[in-house]
This record gives sequence, C-alpha cells and structure tokens, in this order.
Amino acid sequence: MWSWVAHRVTGVLIFFFLFVHVLDTALVRVSPEDYDKVVATYKTPIVACLEYGLVAAILFHALNGLRVIAVDFWSKGPRYQKQMFWTVMGVWIVLMVGAIYPVLGHAARVLFGS
Repeated sequence: MWSWVAHRVTGVLIFFFLFVHVLDTALVRVSPEDYDKVVATYKTPIVACLEYGLVAAILFHALNGLRVIAVDFWSKGPRYQKQMFWTVMGVWIVLMVGAIYPVLGHAARVLFGS
C-alpha cells in the first residue's frame, strides 16, 4: 500500500520539477539576465538539499517502477512482491548513501568550509 502511495507521490513531484525546469529554461529566451539570476539561486545549500530529494524521488520511482513491471508481467511476481519491495528499498538506500557526496558535497563545503 505505501509503495503505491510513494510511487504516485514521487511521480507527481517529478512532474512538477519537470514543469518548473521547462519554465526556467524557457526564461533564457525571454531575459538572459533573469535566467542567470535564477540559476544563481540554484547554487545555494538549500537547493542542494532539494536536489538530493529529487534524486531520491527519481531513484525510488524508477526502482519501484521496475518492481511494478515485474509484478505485472512475471507470473510469480505477485507472490514475491513483498521481497521485491524490500530489495528495492535496500538498493535505494545504498544508492542514496552513494549520492550524498556527489550531490551534497558542494553544499557542505559552502556551509562548513573546505
């Protein structure tokens, strides 16, 4: 049940991110100076944390989507869906731990110095 809810929520969050991304990229044609100001705000530690959340949402949505495909198209999928869910969670946690430094490294250097 919760994986179903999380899959829908992450899908909606990813959709809104893509919508905002298209809007801010389109701003470059309207006003390059304003575009530069918007992009400058993306280099803050708060936005780095939001980017980490985006990575979390995309990874969970992708991995859970593969689990949903397996449940739908593999004849034994419904029988093993709980084990597949915990496998997805394990892989997601490992990948999220691996993403800490690449995504949040710059923010940590800004906040705490090099």
